[in-house]
Amino acid sequence: MALEMNPVSHAVQPLVAQPVQPLHRKHPMITKQRFSVLLLAAAAFTTMVGCAATGKQESTGQYVDDTVITTRVKTAIFKEDSLKSAEINVETFKGAVQLSGFVNSEADINRAVQVAQGVPGVKSVKNDMRMK
Repeated sequence: MALEMNPVSHAVQPLVAQPVQPLHRKHPMITKQRFSVLLLAAAAFTTMVGCAATGKQESTGQYVDDTVITTRVKTAIFKEDSLKSAEINVETFKGAVQLSGFVNSEADINRAVQVAQGVPGVKSVKNDMRMK
């Protein structure tokens, strides 16, 4: 502790520390910049984690891709004259297409699987179709 002489009373008095103003109060721009960087980092982290795929869940991009594949498979099946009257449902998860529903014959089942396999982006086809 430093001591200071008081010229009037010649008494020794301790120096009292003056309160120091925090840096962010002197410079509000620093606080705004730090907050902006923190907010940007949080948004980036949320985006990466929120859009990441898991084993049982698709990312946003995969969901869009699967929707396109489903639409293409349904269109291809509808264009097949022998399958127009069939009740075939199409679902896609990570490029794997599942066909379900009812058809008239075993030949219709085989043809629907062939058509689905011929669509770009289809990785595999699971057949859950049944004959009427």
